[in-house]
Amino acid sequence: MSPWITPARFAAIAGAAAVAAVPLVAVPAQAATSVSQDRLTPSSMTAGVAATASLTVHSSSCFTARTLGVGVRDASGANLDFPGSRSNVRICPGAVSLTTGSRTLPAGSYTEFGFWQDSRGGWHNLPTRTLTVAPAAATGPSTPTPTPTPSAPSSAPPASPVPGTSLAWSDEFNSPIAWGSRWVGSTSSAFQYGNHNPNDNKLDWLDPNAVQVANGVATFTAAPSAHTLENGKQAWTTGQLTTEGSTEGFQVRTGDYAEARVQLPTGSGAWPALWTWKNGNGEIDSFEYHPDNPNLLELTNHVNAAHDYYTDAKAVGPGDWVTIGTYYGAKSVDWYVNGTKVYSDGTGVGADWSAYLNLSLSVSAGQYHPGPSGTAPITFAADYLRVYR
Repeated sequence: MSPWITPARFAAIAGAAAVAAVPLVAVPAQAATSVSQDRLTPSSMTAGVAATASLTVHSSSCFTARTLGVGVRDASGANLDFPGSRSNVRICPGAVSLTTGSRTLPAGSYTEFGFWQDSRGGWHNLPTRTLTVAPAAATGPSTPTPTPTPSAPSSAPPASPVPGTSLAWSDEFNSPIAWGSRWVGSTSSAFQYGNHNPNDNKLDWLDPNAVQVANGVATFTAAPSAHTLENGKQAWTTGQLTTEGSTEGFQVRTGDYAEARVQLPTGSGAWPALWTWKNGNGEIDSFEYHPDNPNLLELTNHVNAAHDYYTDAKAVGPGDWVTIGTYYGAKSVDWYVNGTKVYSDGTGVGADWSAYLNLSLSVSAGQYHPGPSGTAPITFAADYLRVYR
């Protein structure tokens, strides 16, 4: 959540792709090197259906591109790039291929192209093509499915998927938020101005009143604010829970397993996350979510760089309840979805790592993911947050 971490916390991946939208500056490229785009897909998609992009390129001589990815622009020039650009790609006369992460797009006509970044930071867009997104097929009337409700609390201590651990700390959200003693909701050292952070592509303005508890669930609500950010954009009041600055000052540490059961939001611009932070670093993202990539969770280790885009159409989607956990191993951070391990990064956090917990609903300013589509409130919910050690 720091202003110097690439927005959307895709590390260099998504940030690099997004910068491609900025008009190119006169930065010299690798001398006597040209890059040709051999293949680019898809040429068509269906609205609401996630798809990946594939790019194949070759160069006149071998060199290493700092970034290679697939860009998408709508009719107004807004950046809607495919996630999952690659860093430090060796491009030679023999072709190299890239497959991105998946995303969805509204119906319409878009401009699609490959792009690369040279060693001096200059961006180069490859030939464009039209990407046509057809409207979703019409369906007949159906009976709405009620939103699932959290399970009733169990009298027995909940189990952890990590052997040898037991419950050490939790908030079941069965009583009002313990502001000050357990949680802080008005400020964070990860935010440039304490309660807001416009340089991280956020419209957030933190307000403890934006987190309310009822029926064993904490609901985070983001809504347009009367505040104006330093960049001139209207802020949105929204909620964040952090243990940083609380009297209890709880921190997770190497060997812990943290787990939350959350209901993913549906509103455009929503950016919920469970993450850690301490002293300008220490960030492990248990998950980040954006409804424009409806079936994708972003899993990122910023301590020892590693990331994964986990996609599961059956378990992950707007309005779905999903259980997401992270084991902070010294040599590997492991991510779990609904109790099943889905990614091990092989880099870990080291033997002496510790950091504060953060559960938040940010609001995207629209640079890398769409911002709010109107003024309707955006909500995100959590059933519990537990730590095992």
